[in-house]
Order: sequence, then C-alpha cells, then structure tokens
Amino acid sequence: MPDTPSSPKSGGRLVLMENLLGLLRIRVIRGVNLAVRDVRSSDPYVVIKMGKQKLKTRVIKKDVNPVWNEDLTLSVSDPKIPIKLTVYDHDKFSKDDKMGYAEFDIKSFIEAQKMNLKNLPSGTTISRTLPGRHNCFAEESCVIWKDGQVIQDIYLRLKRVECGEVEIQLQWIDLPNPKG
Repeated sequence: MPDTPSSPKSGGRLVLMENLLGLLRIRVIRGVNLAVRDVRSSDPYVVIKMGKQKLKTRVIKKDVNPVWNEDLTLSVSDPKIPIKLTVYDHDKFSKDDKMGYAEFDIKSFIEAQKMNLKNLPSGTTISRTLPGRHNCFAEESCVIWKDGQVIQDIYLRLKRVECGEVEIQLQWIDLPNPKG
C-alpha cells in the first residue's frame, strides 16, 4: 500500500491537517528570578506542551534570569486545550529538576484572531485578562492588534516553586484555507 496522507503508515496527517486552525508561535522571551537548583545558580530551559505536542528551548548555563528569545511553534486544532509551560534545570549526571510550571489558555487570543481587525489602528487593545486565582498571570495581559497581526504578551508566575516568572509572546501564523 502506498504511503498516502491518510494511510496508517503516515500517522493520519491528512486528518490533522483538516482540523488544523493555524500555527501558534510562542516566543519564549526570558525568565525572571528563577529558583536556584544547583549550588549558586541553575541551567534553565523551558518545555511547552499542548496535547501531544512537546517543544523545548535551549539550555542557558548558570543564569536565574535567562534570556532565550526563542520561537517555538505549535499546531492548533483545538483552542480549548490548555498550554503548559514547565521550566527545568538541566543536570549532567542526574534527572533534570523542575523549576515550576504555568498553564494558560488561548481562547481569547483565538477569538481576537477570528475578528476582522484590518481597519483598526496598530496598537489597539482587543481584550485584557487580569491576574487571578483562575490563571497563572503575574500581571495584566492584553491581546493587541499591532502591525497587522494579533499578539499577546504574557508574564507567567510559576507554580509549585518558591519564585520565578517567564515572559512569553503569542503570535498567530495563518495557513492557506484554515478551518477556523
């Protein structure tokens, strides 16, 4: 049997492509005041998970205030699936230590993406989310129309750790003929 997009051998890529809304680019900008897990510092990296997708940044050596400025891209077929960001300390001779995690959803970001915003001035705020018990936001986060695209800057407070925040930015990548 030939390896066609819908054959079992290809992992059902055709089905995935049919349900795909678009791509979410997550720019992992930096960590702030991350926990110390080695003698005086940590070697942090970030893992982003959404459903079965898992992406990670490079390791930054000996820095509790790392700057990654690294883009990770997820395929989005269901905007209701939360995204989990976990920070780890890389260890050479033992299992990597967790340095906290945060979860966030992209529902308001996707809703803004579906709006017809082309006539709005750059810098217009579409929606805002305040930090609260129901989210991991360290400060207010706004979905903004800027330079012809929807973006959202998010400062996440890490959970299950003594300290630490991670700054990220969301950007959408349209696909030809998206379902959304």
